[in-house]
Amino acid sequence: MRLQEFWGVGPKTASLLTETLGTEAAVEAIESADSRTLVDAGLAPGRATRILRRANGGAGLDTLATRDARDVYKDVLALAEEYAVTRHAADRIRVLTPLTDREEMEARLDGVEAATNSWRALDDATRTAVLEAFETHDGAASDRAAAETAVALAETDADSGAFAAVADLDVEALAEAAVALRALDGDRLGDGADDELDQLRDAVGVVEDMAADPAGVLEAVRSAARDASEFEAAFVRHVADASGLPSAEVRTAVPDGAADASSFVTESLRALATDLRTRVDERETAVADELREAVADARDELDRAVDVVDDLAFDVSLARFTAAYDLTGPTLVESDALAVEGARNLDLLDAGVDVQPVDYAVGDHGLDVPAGDRVAVLTGANSGGKTTVLETLCQVQLLAMMGLPVPADAAEVGVVDSVVFHRRHASFNAGVLESTLRSVVPPLTRDGRTLMLVDEFEAITEPGRAADLLHGLVTLTVEKEALGAFVTHLAEDLEPLPEAARVDGIFAEGLTTDLELEVDYQPRFGELGKSTPEFIVSRLVAEAGDRAERTGYEHLAAAVGEEAVQRTLADARWTE
Repeated sequence: MRLQEFWGVGPKTASLLTETLGTEAAVEAIESADSRTLVDAGLAPGRATRILRRANGGAGLDTLATRDARDVYKDVLALAEEYAVTRHAADRIRVLTPLTDREEMEARLDGVEAATNSWRALDDATRTAVLEAFETHDGAASDRAAAETAVALAETDADSGAFAAVADLDVEALAEAAVALRALDGDRLGDGADDELDQLRDAVGVVEDMAADPAGVLEAVRSAARDASEFEAAFVRHVADASGLPSAEVRTAVPDGAADASSFVTESLRALATDLRTRVDERETAVADELREAVADARDELDRAVDVVDDLAFDVSLARFTAAYDLTGPTLVESDALAVEGARNLDLLDAGVDVQPVDYAVGDHGLDVPAGDRVAVLTGANSGGKTTVLETLCQVQLLAMMGLPVPADAAEVGVVDSVVFHRRHASFNAGVLESTLRSVVPPLTRDGRTLMLVDEFEAITEPGRAADLLHGLVTLTVEKEALGAFVTHLAEDLEPLPEAARVDGIFAEGLTTDLELEVDYQPRFGELGKSTPEFIVSRLVAEAGDRAERTGYEHLAAAVGEEAVQRTLADARWTE
């Protein structure tokens, strides 16, 4: 395959990858989602990720119809990536995309559920041992890392469920292959590859040190020899004792007819060092050949280990993500539906916020939430969590379509072709209006199913015209048989709504004793919510820094209803 057939790989990128990796290795890195290899070859991390996402799920990326939908997708993957147990597992998580085939979604969901059950069944000590097995050997060459990790995993108590594949490997053969691969790693065989080779290397070191100080050796030998006739024997004993070599091997290096004792020592040590270096090279070559043969004999098992360890690392990573956020496998339904019970926002959970789970739904489903309405118009209190509801729905939809569990107690999710998520943007000009319409309308006009999640459309143009546009967008959503949830403060201006649409409300209930807004984040179905500015003004009155400031806020209190403000303040003080 030509590199330039991959999305995002132009002539310059192809040339870079070919020069640094070679075409075959570059193709393998892209097809195996090996981001790190591409980055090490010189690609920017973001570019490498984009190439790999397109190569491994380009059609699914087209589901993300707006920038805000893409942001939610990236944020969800970033959270999941934090639980990766190896760098390659992180690479694979980073390039997950929404799937387009329901069977593929269900297959991945089944795999993640099985892995999560296996992970949860382990005790804390075994989980720690499993994580250490992955972490200790992460970063080594793939064959060696797989062999060493498989051996380490086999020594833990994790041997069933998702871990059963490791138990099926020939661990003894992998252990031998791991030793061979570790020894072969680098320009020379590592220490410990062969006892004889290690002894020869030690001897070379000793003899070369002696050869660098012949005068010291001469003095030591002379002090040990009683006369000239014992000099040669004393030299042989001295070198043999220091180097660990047999006396016979040392004696073979002794020259005939040396001019004097100094020359005798120098020539003997040089000859012995040369001989030993030759023997080291010969032994290293022989051992390396034996080790390569051992690796070749274990090739099939190594290939199996690479696949088993990579897949297990990926599964364990997603299992840890699932367990950390108490995610639940959604039910993928044929109908047009997005329904959740006990849904929680992942970003709030990650921030450690005490989250109130919510139930919400649009479309036809079987959960204990109002069903049958294709569109919901969500209204209610300022800072009441309306945008968070939309974002949570977006998270659920995208996770389900990636074949991953979702942050809810239960969920029914229909597969869509486009997810249109639009957050409130505090800009008020024609350019923003035009760009927004260009992003949210076209997906509705194309064939396929669309999910519309639109937040405070009125923020981008004047309220009167915004109500007209939003009403048109709601009716278009119904006419195109799409699903939609729209957050707005203009619900009363949208009448009459289509029959397939309902209005829901989130209500603020007062202020806490700390003067924090107290909100019931669970939407009330079929009820129009109110923004309740009197609660905000009440807090400002109570927290005013001086008399003049307080007078100003009291003027606003009169405007929004002084009686309501005073009642709110009295309630807050009374509960204190």
